[in-house]
Amino acid sequence: MARSRTPKSDASEVITNEIIRIIERGVLPWRKPWTAGGSTRPLRVGGEAYQGVNNFLLTMRTVMAGYSSPYWMTIPQANALGAKVRKGEKSSVVVYYGQSRKQDEASGDADEADGDEARVFRFQKSYRVFNACQIEGLPDSFHPEPDPVPEHPPAEPIPHMQAFFDAIDITTVFTGSDAYYLPPVDKVYMPPITRFQNPPNFYGVWAHELGHATKARHRLNRDYGLSRFGNTAYAREEIVAELTSCFLGQELGFTSHTLEMNAAYLYNWLRVLRSDKQAIFKHAADAQRACEYLIARSEAGRAEEVDQAA
Repeated sequence: MARSRTPKSDASEVITNEIIRIIERGVLPWRKPWTAGGSTRPLRVGGEAYQGVNNFLLTMRTVMAGYSSPYWMTIPQANALGAKVRKGEKSSVVVYYGQSRKQDEASGDADEADGDEARVFRFQKSYRVFNACQIEGLPDSFHPEPDPVPEHPPAEPIPHMQAFFDAIDITTVFTGSDAYYLPPVDKVYMPPITRFQNPPNFYGVWAHELGHATKARHRLNRDYGLSRFGNTAYAREEIVAELTSCFLGQELGFTSHTLEMNAAYLYNWLRVLRSDKQAIFKHAADAQRACEYLIARSEAGRAEEVDQAA
């Protein structure tokens, strides 16, 4: 009698379904202001920050579970530190990407094949991690003290955030009450900060619109097809801008924000995620590139200012 086999769990489907269930509740947990042990990003056991989709996933889980530690690790990593995961704790799935060379049948040994004969392909694998708050016996260094929450005067610029955005060489016009990026003139339009009682929200919106601006052909050349309000291409680009603001906010100290947060906005996310289980992985990678692009442009702009002042 043949034994039945249980299908291997598809990490992409598991992760996408988790995000869908959360958004269906009408919440975006990564927008909640948070720090865990003084860090605004989830950290690996060695202190390196997670990036891309793993950053997004573990940020969401940290917020929802209320963990006070930013550190995540596997069971073997915890055991190597003389610690153990508490009984009954649930793990979190994260992914990593690798690449391998596949030999063409017509070619010789893969080690001897040149670039034309040996194809390189990428693969995705998953593994499970636990937050330090789920583990007993860890050194105190995995439970750092939280930083005090800074206070900002209403409707006034936050110096280090303002300096960062001012140095980016993408024109922003401050006018009206709407926020948007207008591709034909390659400009971002923003309400002035005086319209925001909570100044970090101003920078969250600005980051969102600059995220859109990175799609331009002379920047990152990001294209999901013809984009019209409400269609799939539009929805995909909105996810990238949202995650760009999330990642950039982790660097500077604000949370992702938009002027509109309604059922239609959530529906855009759900429509894309339900139709494509790989979408969140691709768009998180695109957002990571957008975030790194904006950081590089700000650093270049500030370096130029220093040179001109010298």
